[in-house]
Amino acid sequence: MNDSSTNTGAPTMRAVRQHEFGGPEVLEEATVPLPVPDVGEIRIAVRAAGINPTDCQHRAGGLFLKDLPLTLGWDVSGVVESVGLGVTIFRPGDEVFGMLPYPYGVGAHAEYVVGPARSFAPKPVGLDHVRAAALPLAALTAYQAVVDTAGLRPGQRALIHAASGGVGHLAVQIAKARGAHVIGTVLGEDRQEFVRGLGADEVIDNATTDFAETAGEVDFVLDTLSGDIRSRSLSILRPDGTMVTTVPDAAADEAEREAGHGGRVRTIGVQADHAGIKAIAALAASGALRPQIHATFPLARAAEAHTMLESGRVTGKIVLVVEERQDRNAD
Repeated sequence: MNDSSTNTGAPTMRAVRQHEFGGPEVLEEATVPLPVPDVGEIRIAVRAAGINPTDCQHRAGGLFLKDLPLTLGWDVSGVVESVGLGVTIFRPGDEVFGMLPYPYGVGAHAEYVVGPARSFAPKPVGLDHVRAAALPLAALTAYQAVVDTAGLRPGQRALIHAASGGVGHLAVQIAKARGAHVIGTVLGEDRQEFVRGLGADEVIDNATTDFAETAGEVDFVLDTLSGDIRSRSLSILRPDGTMVTTVPDAAADEAEREAGHGGRVRTIGVQADHAGIKAIAALAASGALRPQIHATFPLARAAEAHTMLESGRVTGKIVLVVEERQDRNAD
């Protein structure tokens, strides 16, 4: 399907679009106008783009983006195609990766994308575009929780829930790089070895074991699940510890304030961050941060990728791969 706005003779590109909210079936490939970089922006020829749970939530209409039609995606790895006025840190031909500003800078699931130059960094040495595209949003979430919010220090004990997931498997590695003792929780025996291989010191299977009875006291909790997990984690958090959650829960926030825990729980909203993405690039280049790729799909099969992600059986990340365009019609 072509968006009606493209019938102008202007340069175009392929993108995954939705004209209504709903299940994965609302996603379709469309032809849309080629974006033009403004002041301080770069245009990237996308080689790969990660998919995150927030993409599925926005597709269904449950989060911040309400205007249609919509192109999803925040994770980008690709090649700088052109630069806007004032950009000095990148030149055409540079390989870069990063995260578009969340949530309103969306649009990575396309052949080209425009974003602020300082939302990106040089692609890590030794990583291909698929692995680089798996990092930005999930790794920045983990880094901003572990480092910026909690200030995790060597020797402290960190409890990472859903440690085999997109954010969790990167948080385990970042916490280990900080010198922490890392405890990861998983659901199912088959994921235990994977998390141990990431460097976790202990792995607890939530299907068979109560982490609140076996993990001992911890200094830091990363909660991507909320509900009962959140309340039980608070029971083993040390008085000067920090819990960071990715799941907003107003009722839980109020209960925790009344119980005196409010100063210890922080809800994180990931932010594009030049310094943070450079730190992630350095960790990846050193081998301390290795993204796990569960599956890749071509851009036209984005609906299948969403279906797989929502299955609850994904270890690591799913990435859309964009073929290099041979008949590029850039302005």
